[in-house]
Amino acid sequence: MKKLLIASTALVATAGMASADITISGHAAAGIYSGLGNKNAVATAVPAVAAVADANATGYLNLATDEVPVSAETFSGDGIYSNAGVDFTMTGATDNGISFSASVNIDAGMEVDTGDFELDGKDGGTAGLGSVSMTGAFGTLTFDDGGIENLYSDSLTNADVSYATTIGAVSLTVAHDTAAAVDSANSLSAGYTASGMAFTLTASEAKAGTSTKLAVAYALNDTVSLTGKSDQAAGAESVQTIGAKTTLNGVSVSVESANNSTWDVDLGYSAGGFALTYGVDETDGWTATATSALGGGATFAAGVDSNDSMYAGVSFAF
Repeated sequence: MKKLLIASTALVATAGMASADITISGHAAAGIYSGLGNKNAVATAVPAVAAVADANATGYLNLATDEVPVSAETFSGDGIYSNAGVDFTMTGATDNGISFSASVNIDAGMEVDTGDFELDGKDGGTAGLGSVSMTGAFGTLTFDDGGIENLYSDSLTNADVSYATTIGAVSLTVAHDTAAAVDSANSLSAGYTASGMAFTLTASEAKAGTSTKLAVAYALNDTVSLTGKSDQAAGAESVQTIGAKTTLNGVSVSVESANNSTWDVDLGYSAGGFALTYGVDETDGWTATATSALGGGATFAAGVDSNDSMYAGVSFAF
């Protein structure tokens, strides 16, 4: 990582600037892949199947008229990926105590999403503007056109501007999508922690109403924690989820179960820069990954899953 500290008078000719800092970092990755999910999978409408619940009067889909939008997931063939990028982060502060930051990134090459076993495709190598934010006693105001995730769910449309502040013991964030319809433009998140319990409430507007999610986490001790969540998506039935996680001597076990008959079990082991994970869910779908720190900012990573997807390669941080 290279760091440049430039005198403020060399950056701007405006009075009131206290300092400016430009940080330059780089990253690269290369490896092989096979059968990864394609990022450009599209949703299509297909005829309904029998005995699938629906909101019509009978409680089931009408096979003659109803269609269900499903994800037409496609998978890649075999290939090699390699990519590299440079990130510029600029920070500064005014004399009256307002700090600000902006970022620009340039990425090129074939990219894979190892977390989701997904082939992201080629990045064009063009410069992209990240977020621009200002922070002071008033809170933090962030601008990022289409780059701020919806606070309720990252599957919903991204927002363009957000405001975060703290009111007493409550942290509050509000995000707004300027291009969205009036009834689906806003989302919010509120958090509160007391006596070892952390509460988080998230909500988002939607055409069908308001979606809300209330989550609570409690640390029993240094090794065991419990979680609970109630998720009420607009126009859908509420889903309640409970979970537990324990970690001891590098071994972790996490279980989660919901009232809609879904569940997850995740196992992990880490020691000396090496980590193994294995996860399985109610569909018998599973993933297994391994990572190892090679030193000097290099990391080896490999993974396989129940869809016969795999990747293996090395990433670098500069």
